[in-house]
Parts: sequence; structure tokens; C-alpha cells
Amino acid sequence: MSIPKTLDEIMTSEVAQEIAGRYFGFRKLIEEDKLDLAQKIREYSFILQKRISFDLIRIYVLLGSDTLISEFLTLAGLSERLFYDPYLVESPTIAARVFECQRFRGFTKAGRFQNFILDCYEKLVFHIARYREKIAELEAEQGAIAEEIRLFYQQNDLNAILGFLKHLGDEEMTGAMQGGMEVGLAEGLSEKLKIEVPLPIEQVLPVIPPPTPPDAIRHALKRIAREAYRQQRPELLAMFDHNSTPCTERDNRID
Repeated sequence: MSIPKTLDEIMTSEVAQEIAGRYFGFRKLIEEDKLDLAQKIREYSFILQKRISFDLIRIYVLLGSDTLISEFLTLAGLSERLFYDPYLVESPTIAARVFECQRFRGFTKAGRFQNFILDCYEKLVFHIARYREKIAELEAEQGAIAEEIRLFYQQNDLNAILGFLKHLGDEEMTGAMQGGMEVGLAEGLSEKLKIEVPLPIEQVLPVIPPPTPPDAIRHALKRIAREAYRQQRPELLAMFDHNSTPCTERDNRID
């Protein structure tokens, strides 16, 4: 037969439960915010980087030579060789994939080749702008979560909470919050329950500077495109005999 609890014991237990519930409740909300941020990072990484990489790979393949690619990157203000690998330029499999279901504008093969490079660059500028907008949103969310964590620890000192519960005399609740550990090992529990601040976004996703506006480099880019057309492999140029390339059954065009 259980011994009835006194009013003080009941009040102590309720206070302890409320403190524990508030602590772990706030902690759960922060963890949910972190999971939401991580999911957005994965989505933006897959969708936006895929678009940017396809824009760039198309340009790399069409320019062909290392010299022209370097000149293009300098004009565009993209110092790092994003998504570049010499294999990309040489692989017919990659070329078939990135040029799938594309439309070309122009009355001649040379015109379609040149216009398509210009169009790829305009899409690249647009997609990078969207990417940078999303990165700014993620940075704001990461900063908000970091501030949530700072305030959480400011308002929820685990050592103070455990000391208060011990003072109340509720050994059962104190033990539960510590996972059965002694109160003197509260610092170890605090470290075990530590909420890590999400990494800065620039350590998770690449920071891409805004490229040069298309109008500012149009004439120079046309010159590079003409030279690339002159040097390009005949088998790749054959693609521009027509106004578009075939689509797969999925009609999976990537703009």
C-alpha cells in the first residue's frame, strides 16, 4: 500500500514537472527548427545548385578550350571554377545529358550556337540571383536559431535547475532529468544535452558572388562564342543543325 503524499510533496512534484516540461519543450522546438533548416539546405543545394551547374556545364562544353573557359570566368566575375572538370568538356555522355530537350534561336548554325551561349549565361545570372536570395534566407534562419539557443541557455541554466530541484527535495525528478546520475555530475549532463548551433551557411553551401550583368559583357561574350564555334568539334556542332534537341520520354527539361 503506497503512502499518501503530503501537500508539500505534491506541490514539489508539480513544480518540478513544470520546470522539466518547459526545459525539454523549448529544447524540442529548437531541435525542430534545426531540422527544418537542415531540410531547406538539402533542398536548395539539390535544386539550385543543379540548375547553376547545368548552366555552367553547358557553357564549359560549348567553349571547349581551357583558355576560353578562363576568359569567360574572368568576364563573368566568377574566379573559382564552379562545377568544372576537364572531363565535362570531353564526355559525350554528359553533353547528351545537359543538352537534352533544349531550344535554340537563330537562322544559322553559327547564330544558334552563339545565341545559345548568351542564353545560357542569362539563365546562369538569373539562377545565381535566386540562389543568393535563398542563401540570404538561410543565413537569417541560422542566425535566428543561434539566437534562440543563446536565449535558451541564458534562461535555462541546467545546473541551476538541478540545484533548485534538489533544494525542493524531489530526488525522483532530479534523477530523471539526469538519467540516473548524481547531481554533482550535472555538468556532464549539461554537455550531453548541449544544443549545437547550426554551422554558418557559408560552411555548408558555396558562396557564389553575383556575376557580371549580361549586357555588360555581351560583346565580349559574342567574340568568345565565335572563337569557340571555330574551334568546336563537328560532332557537337551538328546539334545546332536544328532548332532544338530531342527530349526523353519524361520530357525532363532542365532550364
